[in-house]
Amino acid sequence: MVARGDGRKPEESTRRSAGPRQTWAALPWLVRTAVVWSACLVVIAAGLYLLARITMLVTPLAIALAVTFFLAALLDPVQLALRRLRLPAALAALLTVLLLLGVLSGVGVLVWNMTAGQFSELGDELRQGLERSRDFVTSTLPVTDAQLDGLVDQLRQAVSQQEVDPVASAQTVAEVFGSVLLALVLLFFLLKDGRSMWHWTLRRAGGPNREIAAKAGRVGWRTLGSYSRGTMLIAAIDAIGIGLALVLLGVPLAFPLALITFIGGFVPIIGATVAGAVAVLVALAANGPTTALLTLGAVIAVQQIEGNLLEPLIMKRQVRLHPVVILLAVTAGTLIAGIAGAFVAVPIAAVVWRVVDSVQQQRQAAAAERRWTRIIRGRTAQSRARRTVRKV
Repeated sequence: MVARGDGRKPEESTRRSAGPRQTWAALPWLVRTAVVWSACLVVIAAGLYLLARITMLVTPLAIALAVTFFLAALLDPVQLALRRLRLPAALAALLTVLLLLGVLSGVGVLVWNMTAGQFSELGDELRQGLERSRDFVTSTLPVTDAQLDGLVDQLRQAVSQQEVDPVASAQTVAEVFGSVLLALVLLFFLLKDGRSMWHWTLRRAGGPNREIAAKAGRVGWRTLGSYSRGTMLIAAIDAIGIGLALVLLGVPLAFPLALITFIGGFVPIIGATVAGAVAVLVALAANGPTTALLTLGAVIAVQQIEGNLLEPLIMKRQVRLHPVVILLAVTAGTLIAGIAGAFVAVPIAAVVWRVVDSVQQQRQAAAAERRWTRIIRGRTAQSRARRTVRKV
């Protein structure tokens, strides 16, 4: 083999002068695939982290916006019904907001009137129930009275060591009050001018993106409306079923427990589980293990009927999400914004998934249409060429 003037062989010179493209092409396909997917995951994780940090900085505003859109989708049929009565847009939106405030205030007053006289009785029942629960635990489990007392003392000390910062508490209360007030104001304007604002936004989009954005927006709004109304109906059915079971079993504070079940229904899977656990614990403390087991059976029966029968009928398939996606969304929302984040995480995930799916379907349909257009044009050109050849 002939060496070059610098003393290097041709193969050695080629390897040393190989650029990045040749090096990348020389790698095995498995390594190239792993590198590409790793880079994509890093970019996605960095984007999600940046979005989460920005959301944490403006958490009250983000929660207010999410609650506003949720309530607007829920109350939009009421506002449209008032508009059909020839009411002005501002008056219809104002009456809708006042109706919401009236319902919430009425429920709060009703709960207070029905439960104010039961709290004193519940204290004695809880003490008796705790004594019965203590006897049941020590008699059935390998736990002594001393061990149980030590565990209770540790829990009491852990709770007492938690210092309460008055400034932080006041700041939290101010943020909550400001978020509620902002959500109500935004809800009024969204009900009043929401459609005109959306049309103004669409007019700023040009070309084929306008139709894609318009259809994706309609799909997202219908998804949010279907989710909000379906979730409210399912939560109401759960609350009525569990509340009737608690009344029949003689469990105190049945109405507040039913209300907790209704509120917990807006957090899928986790909310229903926590609400059922609270009902079982109250039944155990008040009436003993037998009533608690019956309450547990009633809670499981209602949730099974809701999950296997009512939810497929009420919630459309296009609104439903996989349980893994729901758990991840609720966990992420809780980590970012606490309880409020858990409430709004699932509807946000449902809307985002439907919007992304709608955009992808439209792009696939447009690509298929372009392919068919090219095929038809090619066949037309071929037929014209054949006719020209025949004429010649």
